Amino acid sequence: MEKPPRKKAVVIGAGAGGIATAARLAKAGFSVTVLEKNSFIGGRCSLITHDGHRFDQGPSLLLLPKLFREVFFDLDTTLEAEGIDLLRCPTNYNVWFSDGENFELTTDLARMKTQIERWEGKDGFVRYLSWLQEAHTHYELSVAKVLSRNFISIWQLAAPKFVLAGLKLHPLHTIWGRASRYFWSERLRRVFTFATMYMGMSPFDAPATYSLLQYTELAEGIWYPRGGFQTVLAALQRVGERFGVEYRLGTPVKQIITQSDGKTARGVELETGEIVEADVVVVNADLVYAYSNLLTQAAPQTQRYSKRLRQKDGSCSSISFYWSLNCKVPELQTHNIFLADEYRESFDAIFDRQTLPDEPSFYVNVPSRIDPSAAPEGRDSIIALVPVGHLLESKGFGATPNGESGIPRDQDWSALVSRARRAVLSTVTARTGCARLEESITHEIVNDPFAWEAKFNLDKGSILGLSHSFFNVLAFRPKTRAEGFRNAYFVGASTHPGTGVPIVLAGSKITAEQILDDMRIAVPWRGRPSLIRDQGAPQNSTTGKLDKIRAPFWDSILIVVPISVIGMILYLLALYIGPLWLQRVLLPRGTYR
Repeated sequence: MEKPPRKKAVVIGAGAGGIATAARLAKAGFSVTVLEKNSFIGGRCSLITHDGHRFDQGPSLLLLPKLFREVFFDLDTTLEAEGIDLLRCPTNYNVWFSDGENFELTTDLARMKTQIERWEGKDGFVRYLSWLQEAHTHYELSVAKVLSRNFISIWQLAAPKFVLAGLKLHPLHTIWGRASRYFWSERLRRVFTFATMYMGMSPFDAPATYSLLQYTELAEGIWYPRGGFQTVLAALQRVGERFGVEYRLGTPVKQIITQSDGKTARGVELETGEIVEADVVVVNADLVYAYSNLLTQAAPQTQRYSKRLRQKDGSCSSISFYWSLNCKVPELQTHNIFLADEYRESFDAIFDRQTLPDEPSFYVNVPSRIDPSAAPEGRDSIIALVPVGHLLESKGFGATPNGESGIPRDQDWSALVSRARRAVLSTVTARTGCARLEESITHEIVNDPFAWEAKFNLDKGSILGLSHSFFNVLAFRPKTRAEGFRNAYFVGASTHPGTGVPIVLAGSKITAEQILDDMRIAVPWRGRPSLIRDQGAPQNSTTGKLDKIRAPFWDSILIVVPISVIGMILYLLALYIGPLWLQRVLLPRGTYR
């Protein structure tokens, strides 16, 4: 008997989500083709090189390592087996303030204790431990209740168990509001809230749930893959190719083509006019861009949804500088944060006015500090990322490139790039005491919002996709199955579960499982232990009495109940005998006869 033909899947985009989903589907038996418009894989997780200097174009630190290990584990391999060497940063960040002080965020609890007590006293460290406990709860519940399941209906949010868990996530509180309960100085409130930059949000708007990001840094550390972030995705590409995935680079997609019903995708049309047929289409391109540009043949329902999507809040954009230096800058660590004095105003300028703050906060990464291969010997490679507002309109809907007339003053990007460059260079020198960086820069590359949009089709240049505000997460976030479609799906930053490389990798599992369940195909990794859910469970709990796990409740029952019974008897006896004894002692002999 002949085997049925293999199902065909086309994946649009070779970003983190596309690469991982392609490998998962191929393992399940699909014939998978990945189409990527650029000549390289990784999307924003790609490298820029110049004359021996190497820069991570997007993400430059690896968080939530369990989520990375999970995807390799499900594909029958490991990071180590694929040649990935994770380097742990000895210091998470140096946070630099304008008054000459700096705070070193680290997994070293003794070091954290010394610093926190310096600013907030001994009670401050106790409050820090309480904050850490709350952030741990946010982390564990998010992994168990959010990152491991799909949300296809709003009614899932009303399930009693989820409501009880959701209350512990503090979704209606802001990160700033919760942090202010535990940290009483303005300095430490800023230190423990700036990480919302990872989601392209303001700490005054971001749900408190996302304190889990700084928790994982402090509990699990910050890591960096030797050779650059893109090496992890290159390894996933190789794993996928072993399962038969075909990669076609430099192959832009024009549109997704449908059957006459407008609800069933039958493949894609390339810019060259070539048709690639498929049973399933997975979109790893920016979601808002895809609905507006790739689903033009869709039914009216989908086109109406596309218009609504363009009204949703996007994340911020960035002006990113990639500098080749002819020397080292020892004053800078691997990861450095420079915070504006007008902290709240700096976020309001970005998210309310979509521009560059007068005094910006920014991030400086020196990959050559942790991985010497990122720069020639005796030199440094430096990345400076300055968060800014996104474009007011996306390409094709009214955006105006640099240099043309009609640019709003607050979005004259040529002028804003120059101002951001001056601010970074002067601030780094003033706060760290290092030599003037501009005198050591031998080469510069810049990505502004227009560059992000042009390179990666990011709607409005929003580098982290849609916002993570309350009504943009869980069942409110765009679904993993395309609106109005039977066999088109999304994976990436703007669909569930959200943005960030580890979160997108978790999303690849959700999307792949949804596809396989919809097509009634067995999920190869289902039923196996989960690294993110089961890691930490006792592995040898039955080998001997020293290893047995007992809840203290039952032990206390065995001890407390008998003691309580004896105590109650003694108490009753004391109530009865005590007064008689007192009468004999205190009253004159014979008066109680």
